[in-house]
Amino acid sequence: MTPARTAPAAAPAKSPAKAALDVAAIRARFPALARKQGRHPVAYFDGPGGTQVPQSVVDAMADYMLHHNANTHWAYPSSIETDAMLAAAREACADFLNASVREVWFANNMTTGTFHLARALGRGWGAGDEIVITDLDHHANVAPWRALERERGVTIKRVAVKLDRGQLDWDSLRAALSSRTRLLAIGAGSNALGTITDVAAATRLAHEAGALAYVDAVHYAPHALVDVRAIGCDFLGCSAYKFYGPHVGLLYGRESLVAALDVPRLEPAPDEAPERMETGTQNHEGIVGTGAAIDFLASLGAGATRRTRLASAFAALHHRGQALFARMWEGLGAVPGVTRFGPPPDQPRTPTLGFTLAGHDSESVARALAERGVFVSHGDFYAATIVDLLGLSKAGLVRVGAACYTSDDEVERLIAGVAGLARA
Repeated sequence: MTPARTAPAAAPAKSPAKAALDVAAIRARFPALARKQGRHPVAYFDGPGGTQVPQSVVDAMADYMLHHNANTHWAYPSSIETDAMLAAAREACADFLNASVREVWFANNMTTGTFHLARALGRGWGAGDEIVITDLDHHANVAPWRALERERGVTIKRVAVKLDRGQLDWDSLRAALSSRTRLLAIGAGSNALGTITDVAAATRLAHEAGALAYVDAVHYAPHALVDVRAIGCDFLGCSAYKFYGPHVGLLYGRESLVAALDVPRLEPAPDEAPERMETGTQNHEGIVGTGAAIDFLASLGAGATRRTRLASAFAALHHRGQALFARMWEGLGAVPGVTRFGPPPDQPRTPTLGFTLAGHDSESVARALAERGVFVSHGDFYAATIVDLLGLSKAGLVRVGAACYTSDDEVERLIAGVAGLARA
């Protein structure tokens, strides 16, 4: 039995933020949307693999590189400016996650950050210790823990998925947790199926068993405002390039836990949280761009603080995204030969849909749609376990996702394009 959801993804706004609903104004901020494929304007449905970037993010990164570029913690102006700009970006990220600035750190990407964290945690684990993973997850939240199976001798337990709905099997999760569990690694949103899992409830179950909880929020963060306090997790990871920023990983960890981790580091480097988690010189321009991406999202909302503006914007974007997804679900479901995967629109989910078209592998569908200016993703998206369990490891899934810049017209073009392939 699935527990009641105590931390909803994002409730539809009673009075949605006007800026977040002004699709034309949002689209004007994204230069990539001017691109054409032949005579067709490009419709980007590949956001689950990486969104397009607004001009303001590029401007912030260029300004840093051209006018402030330096290494940190030195006593000359551009270094001092770099310190201030990185601190400001960290503050934006803390607001984005509802964390403190001492609990937020950066990595090349979420995958690299998770491997780094896993190795640090794993130094204290060995034979007899257990880690629980799920079959719904991206392998960035599988492979780092599997590595500890080889390196430290820990036991990995898998949580099953109800394939007919693409949702976690909660009885399987409860059965997997025990007094030997050291960590539950779980995704908040499935990047293949769009499923949203109640990670707050899962975290409570892990804590009741005496285990830590690590949440992969990479797919969730672009669509629902993360709140690490409400979730109650010990660690969480996401990636800025999924929410209109550059290729930077963003991670959260409870300060007391981060301060005690046995992380590899250079002796002269800072040993305080969170910088002790950041090995070597960081991607300064990317971090500045991450802060700018968060400020872009906040600019779509209303309120006295950045966090309240983010909450306002996400509620309105959720409202739009659910409407776009409902149309995709209905329209594609009416195309002969289309099979849709994952929860229907009335279940907790992101506006991301995985589907197949009879007689076509996913790559051929993506190539054909690209000729019409409709860009979609294909394959397993590193969520290889769930795609294999669905029997699609060879043909793959076609994946489409709505972003803040997705228009109603683009959704109709997508549906028409798939319908045309079905008739061919």
